[in-house]
Amino acid sequence: MSDRIEDAFRVDAGRILGAVAAYTGDLQLAEDAVQEGFLRALAQERSGVVLSNPSAWITTAARRAAVDAIRRERTAARALPALAADTATVTADAADFAFTGDERLELILTVCHPDLAEETRLALALRFACGIATRDVAAMLLVSEPTMAARLTRAKKRLHDSGIRFAISDAAQVRSRLPDALSVISLLYTTGYAAPTSEDGRRLCADAVELARDARRIAGDDSEAVGLLALLLLTEARHPSRVDPAGELVALAEADRGRWDRALIGEGETLATDALNTGTGRFALQAGIAGLHAIAAEWDATDWPAIALLYDGLVTQWPSPSARLARIVARGYADGVGATGARLELDADEQLFQGSLAAQAFAVRAELGLRAGDRAGAERDLLEAIALAEDPAVRRHLERRLAEADGRDG
Repeated sequence: MSDRIEDAFRVDAGRILGAVAAYTGDLQLAEDAVQEGFLRALAQERSGVVLSNPSAWITTAARRAAVDAIRRERTAARALPALAADTATVTADAADFAFTGDERLELILTVCHPDLAEETRLALALRFACGIATRDVAAMLLVSEPTMAARLTRAKKRLHDSGIRFAISDAAQVRSRLPDALSVISLLYTTGYAAPTSEDGRRLCADAVELARDARRIAGDDSEAVGLLALLLLTEARHPSRVDPAGELVALAEADRGRWDRALIGEGETLATDALNTGTGRFALQAGIAGLHAIAAEWDATDWPAIALLYDGLVTQWPSPSARLARIVARGYADGVGATGARLELDADEQLFQGSLAAQAFAVRAELGLRAGDRAGAERDLLEAIALAEDPAVRRHLERRLAEADGRDG
């Protein structure tokens, strides 16, 4: 595969599939057509044709392939009138095609079909609309890769066989599927955020922010759509201080807050206030928490009691492992609990030491141990966290913390 076509696949595959799926109303057909579009693009380049906009060309070619497939197989005759107008020969330029992100959001809403299980809906959207590899989706949802691959195949066939087409103009459908779409966008951002030194990680974060803006646009004043956008903007604002010039992770307590993006913080604070004024859902509460971190001039000025209170509300309605772990961290700084009490609460929640959060849970336990005066226990926990950490930058950060706990030089 040429570099330019490979770049189109890596960066725009989700947009291309979203555009074609929105056009055909059929994910399985769209996926086959996009594969054909990439093959045709490769053939063009092998024949010496230079594609000035590979992503646009591939999208147009995929649409054409979808029309050909429908006509050939006659499996969706009712769609032909809508598709017949776009049967022009694909040109080598097609530079007028513009990616807006709208089709990806529409694809997310399309695959969040109410007849599918929630986990399957999220998996379909992450894999096909967001371009997350099957193995990573499987790890995120705590199943094996073969199990996830089989589940995705069955779900695509079920959507294909249902014959039900999602319409972005149907306000009732959008409202009913919006919570799933917001969860998908949040998971997409979390995936990118977990790889702060990776180019792909930064791209996923940017994609999530773009999709969150689209979701807020179509959802209007929905407090959860507003809250999600606020949360992502406030989190993005801190990115410039997440890594040092050498590319090493910097803990929030040690971050240079002067480097935070004040424009994003201002926009995020306004949205977070709007979200909390009109609702107390999961993303509104998380936006409020992010806002309290953002307005603290320094780590010691953080309003931990208020943050812990917001986490209490969050865990009550969304008791996810990540929310429970973050609540424990906040309670460790809040009056009346402290590091020792928080560590006891952490030990009582055994699920946090299993699955994808295990490394983070051991790291949190280590920090609580250091603050409680148990250096030996903290060192053991850091060794566990290092063994479980997958991201190299995270592992190096934990190794530095271990060296500091040991009293050695970093």
